[in-house]
Amino acid sequence: MAKSRYSSYISSKTLWQNEIPSHWQETELRMLFADNKNKNLGLVERNLLSLSYGKIKRKDIDNATGLVPASFEGYQIIDKGFIVLRFTDLQNDKKSLRVGYVEEKGIITSAYIGLAPKAGIHSKYFYYQLHFLDKIKYFYNLGGGVRQSLAFKEFGRETVLIPPKEEQTAIARFLDYKLAKINRFIQKKKQLIKLLNEQKAAIINQAVTKGLDPNTKMKDSGIEWLGEIPEHWQKHKIKYLISKSIAGAWGTEPQNDDNDITCVRVADFNEYDIKTDNLTIRNIEAKTEQILKPGDLLLEKSGGGEKTPVGRVVLFNQSFKSVTSNFISKFSPKIDLVSSEYLLYIFKLINSVRWNFRSLKQTTGIQNIDTYQYMDNWVFIPKIEEQTTIVNHIKNEFKVLDETISKIEKEIALVEEYKTALIAEAVTGKIDVRGYEVPEITEEETYDDPDSYREEEEISMAAEDEEAYQNIIE
Repeated sequence: MAKSRYSSYISSKTLWQNEIPSHWQETELRMLFADNKNKNLGLVERNLLSLSYGKIKRKDIDNATGLVPASFEGYQIIDKGFIVLRFTDLQNDKKSLRVGYVEEKGIITSAYIGLAPKAGIHSKYFYYQLHFLDKIKYFYNLGGGVRQSLAFKEFGRETVLIPPKEEQTAIARFLDYKLAKINRFIQKKKQLIKLLNEQKAAIINQAVTKGLDPNTKMKDSGIEWLGEIPEHWQKHKIKYLISKSIAGAWGTEPQNDDNDITCVRVADFNEYDIKTDNLTIRNIEAKTEQILKPGDLLLEKSGGGEKTPVGRVVLFNQSFKSVTSNFISKFSPKIDLVSSEYLLYIFKLINSVRWNFRSLKQTTGIQNIDTYQYMDNWVFIPKIEEQTTIVNHIKNEFKVLDETISKIEKEIALVEEYKTALIAEAVTGKIDVRGYEVPEITEEETYDDPDSYREEEEISMAAEDEEAYQNIIE
């Protein structure tokens, strides 16, 4: 069935859309939503919610972390069907998603805008419309003040598209169903990447704790979880294998003078090295010992979170002049004792098991490593020649795994683009979904059946091929 369009279109009054179906209307957002002013006076509501990358998530009010208020009475009460907008700091943070749809009653900071839907609309459709604007970064053209914030008074005058109520419902149901399929596909792919990374961790673990020769004589390491290690490996504390740990700096905004220098941030960390596509320039009077050299290792000593605990280590192997930010320490291996790459794998092992690992979690939620204790870890290493053989073995084992992971990541990126395009076409009227019948899905049904494999194949093809895309949206 071919992609369906409406029979006629008219020009749109918005800044972000050329045309809309001729029977749709347009109006200011404030005509459809009220600015939520319902405060949590008397602490009548305790279901604490937060907006995290476009998702409204539940938090434990009794163990809340981050910038916690003295009282939650100043928070706003929101209900199912509300839309939450985070329109603060638009100038600095251009990556986060700022629109969330509320699925349950709770409280959320009053620093966010709470849109309370008025009668006669299907708010989930308008959530998808605002989510589309969020994805195309429309909000960053708005706002004012030092931190470029945006209040309801200004945003409420933005023009939105209004299909008839029954079409709003049809579009929301269509997108709910299609995006659920796509998100399941993405989740399965991410789970596969996780399994492949676990396989990589197992390769490192085996190689840097047991070596490559199954016939070598072993000895007790004296460390319970480590067990036996090759008899000829030598025991060292990390602090004796490296030069002094050097803290980073942050400096000031670029001044177009000789002190402007690349500053590597935690955000630039890849799994094993650094990303070079979005490096930051800062003005820093860097000391000689702060300048990075190829082969230096960079330790994330402050930051982290539940999903990415502090302590990541990457290898700096670039030729450009740079320093690290003040959340990072850099150190250089003593190359007569240990190679940079071998020590990197040692650090990966330490972090995977959190071996003699201490991080101090502050009230702000930021974790800080006790670097002295971290560098006091005992490690067992072979001679340089054997280290080289082990490093080459790990790289060879990683090659196929990394190629597979890269392919999956590209597939996920394509599917994410396809998902965004699907939302855009539905909420702006480029496709007509009124005739689409969304299957009834019960809670008991699962998607782990033969049809799910066909579904995955369709989604993957749709992300890459226009004809397949036209077919799957039907």
